[in-house]
Amino acid sequence: MSTYLGIDIGTTAVKVAVIRTAYRKVQLAGLASVEVAQVGGPVEAVAAAVRGAMGTLGGTGDAVATALEGQRATARIVGLPANAAKSIGDVLPFELESALPFDLSEAVFDYRLLPGSSEKKGEELQILVGVAKTADVVARIELVKAALAVEPERIGFGAFPVTNLLPYMPALAEGTVAIVDLGTVSSDVVVLKSGEPLFARTLGLGTKGLPGTADKLARELRTTIAAYRSIGGETPSVVYLCGGGAYVSGAEAFLSSALKMEVRQVTTPALEAPTLSPEQGASIARYAKAIGLALGFMPRSTGLNLRKGPLAFERGFAWVKEKVPLLAGLAAVVLVSFLFSAWAQLYAKSKEKAVLEAALGQVTKEILGEETTSPSRAQELVSSQTTSSDEDPLPHADGFDVMVKLSEMIPTTMTHDIEELDIQKAHVIVHGVVGSIPDAQAIKTSVSNDPCFSDAKITRTTAQVGGDRQKYVLEFDIKCPEDQKGAKKASAPTGSSPAPSASGGK
Repeated sequence: MSTYLGIDIGTTAVKVAVIRTAYRKVQLAGLASVEVAQVGGPVEAVAAAVRGAMGTLGGTGDAVATALEGQRATARIVGLPANAAKSIGDVLPFELESALPFDLSEAVFDYRLLPGSSEKKGEELQILVGVAKTADVVARIELVKAALAVEPERIGFGAFPVTNLLPYMPALAEGTVAIVDLGTVSSDVVVLKSGEPLFARTLGLGTKGLPGTADKLARELRTTIAAYRSIGGETPSVVYLCGGGAYVSGAEAFLSSALKMEVRQVTTPALEAPTLSPEQGASIARYAKAIGLALGFMPRSTGLNLRKGPLAFERGFAWVKEKVPLLAGLAAVVLVSFLFSAWAQLYAKSKEKAVLEAALGQVTKEILGEETTSPSRAQELVSSQTTSSDEDPLPHADGFDVMVKLSEMIPTTMTHDIEELDIQKAHVIVHGVVGSIPDAQAIKTSVSNDPCFSDAKITRTTAQVGGDRQKYVLEFDIKCPEDQKGAKKASAPTGSSPAPSASGGK
């Protein structure tokens, strides 16, 4: 929660407004007004008014804002080329230097880009600029510092701080309206169009001298409105009065008749005000500028701040020291939130693990026959039961190996010819020619003794036509021990000395 003070220092009185903010809530916490003549000077008046406004809140709040009188500053609209949009702060000093009656090095300024001024290609940027002498701004800072021992963070001027009421007074954003802050010896005027301040002027007349100076005051207001119309502005539909002069008897009726337009007092903004007395609520327009100054710290501020450049406000270590308890509290909240979040995640993960382990145990019991909650053990069970029992499609002995083996098995003293060798999958049929049937039986015995050959048998023997040799048909299966499930493959057998054949000289 933050507390902001707006201090409106007038010629005869000091008005103070206190704004307190919390999450999406803005509250008018206090108002106070002290006559300067009653306490012996502006410094004492500021201190007394702040004490009265703060009431039981204590201290001076988190930030303070005040303002210069309108005659000590000037506001104007400056046109810049559209291509200067990214360097307005660098270009503006050159544009202002020729338009000011004093050296710009002795002044400070603030600006805001008016919306909708560069919607068309090539259209000029319209910049609202507020300028004041550095010495005047420093004097106002020192006055507040002498009274409160703290420096104000924002310095407004004229009636511009009242425009900060726009988010809480939608009527000020309807069409073209004028706000007149009636002071004792001077009055400030600002003209708004659709909620944007476009024109400002300070009149050298206030409530002092009324009713004798009423006609002159009305004439000055008419001249001001005419000046605004001369630069292309529209006639305001409503004039809103604020400041102490807003409660001068007959002011609204007289000005309405003289200006030929509707004149109203600034109404109570849409702010919570639980501690406001009925008397303060009835005189809210008197504090409009002070409230606007305090609202200048809000994000949607439309006013100008003259604490720029060399006068820019810098918070010191004392402010940080004051915020240490708050920062420590926030850090503790963040730490507790982090720990709770971490615990909640760990708890959720543990619950999820328990559910998954229970599901794993049930599945392994139903599918694998053994209940286990260990992923590694479940993987072992799956591996042991899903190992392929099919024979290796690439056997250790192929057709070429069969020929080599037969060549090795036929004795060198035997003459042997192979007419046909037929291999289908793992079954071999050999059509050969030998000298005698015992020779064929000897070959069959050798084949049966080989570990890769099985079920060897001679299915047929016939005498060779036109000769004395014997034909035979030998059948057997190929199945090496390495082809069994889980066996480690060895290199394919190779022969060193092929069997002799009839055509090869064996």
